[in-house]
Amino acid sequence: MIKLWMMTSLQLAELFVSSIVHLIYGFYIFSSAVAGDISQTLNDYLFKSNDVGETCQNLTNVEGLPPIVLVHGIFGFGKGRLGGLSYFGGAEKKDERVLVPDLGSLTSIYDRARELFYYLKGGRVDFGEEHSEACGHSRFGRRYEQGQYPEWDEDHPIHFVGHSAGAQVVRVLQQMLADKAFEGFEDTNENWVLSVTSLSGAFNGTTRTYLDGMRTDDGMSMKPICLLQLCRIGVIMYDWLDISWLKTYYNFGFDHFNISWKKTGVRGLVDCLMGNAGPFASGDWILPDLTIQGSTSINTNLQTFPNTYYFSYATKRTRRIMGMTIPSGVLGIHPMLFLRVFQMSQWRFPQDVSPPYKGYRDEEWQENDGALNTISMTHPRLPVEHPSRFIRSDSECQTLQPGIWYYKIVEADHIMFIVNRERAGVQFDLIYDSIFQRCRKHVFRKIPQTLPNLSPSSPRSPKRNNFVH
Repeated sequence: MIKLWMMTSLQLAELFVSSIVHLIYGFYIFSSAVAGDISQTLNDYLFKSNDVGETCQNLTNVEGLPPIVLVHGIFGFGKGRLGGLSYFGGAEKKDERVLVPDLGSLTSIYDRARELFYYLKGGRVDFGEEHSEACGHSRFGRRYEQGQYPEWDEDHPIHFVGHSAGAQVVRVLQQMLADKAFEGFEDTNENWVLSVTSLSGAFNGTTRTYLDGMRTDDGMSMKPICLLQLCRIGVIMYDWLDISWLKTYYNFGFDHFNISWKKTGVRGLVDCLMGNAGPFASGDWILPDLTIQGSTSINTNLQTFPNTYYFSYATKRTRRIMGMTIPSGVLGIHPMLFLRVFQMSQWRFPQDVSPPYKGYRDEEWQENDGALNTISMTHPRLPVEHPSRFIRSDSECQTLQPGIWYYKIVEADHIMFIVNRERAGVQFDLIYDSIFQRCRKHVFRKIPQTLPNLSPSSPRSPKRNNFVH
């Protein structure tokens, strides 16, 4: 009895600490965005911008280059949200043609992949009749009057860079293109995607989902008392209150569930809070997709395609000492992630629950970056391992072959390369410069590309269909 009381007390204390840390970080991000907006407004008022001609020149220079699309992860945001704050720490400014879509920050992998397609091609987001009916939300979402890249097709492919869950969103989108899953777009195929680069990508799930409150036995439902339950209540209240200026500033992406008080009233709020309606009742949100069971289920239908180039940066903030996995330091780990780094490094799957897959070993899942396990980030492994090659430095891959996941392990926590670029220092520039240079030195499958400020007659590599670094 005393032991049970002590365990319960420790769990509640951990929940309290985790909640406070996450709330403080959320407030920090929000206040930083507001402060940045105020500063930008004052700057625009005091100093008139005269760079219109330069902007036009940039657009002319990049004509013909395939866009590089940066896809954010969980709780992320794209261009236009949170004021002038950049999810990717301003990395989008390193190249002349980068797109940063704003997708649902907590919506499911499936819903985000559908939205990403219409963001690029244009039109009204169609989640599909069967899926929408099964999940209890509207079939259609927001309308993109003008797609960001309407000419997108096999002859005009795109480079994708995904952080965290964003990498899995790109893989699902590519499979949808191969399966011709978009009504009215029967000519899609997997070759619309030229390359996929993953930055701390969530390919095979994470044990953190169980620490945050997902049940280990099914990977779909939540424990009655946990951090995710607090998150669920907060999100439901946020969407139900439907404060327009606030949702314009930041949106979790559940508008197609029609949770607003204007549409459901008080009874709708009660139904959502009681778990009878909404995304958390149907399971159509991001966390079930990030459990090991959920990721394995998604991966069952995903392929690695022979004409697409794949590269992955896996991150970790742990090390092995005398057979034990422990955090690799204190100063190098963000305060929001330190506790989770330690907990994930000591994770043991409950003995009274069937392991998530045949051959599962706790030791393989202990290295982590505070949000994802390193084994999950290298390349798709579950339920079937995809072709891969480990590299220690970019110099080892002078020429990359398509259809193979080249992966590198980087010493960093999960948010080292987003939001606050000063944390990563020079490593931030090294990572993103490497990513963008790799994309830009790639030669079109059919037509040679002209880099900015480089005439078509300039010397070029004679190789085609290779990733040259």
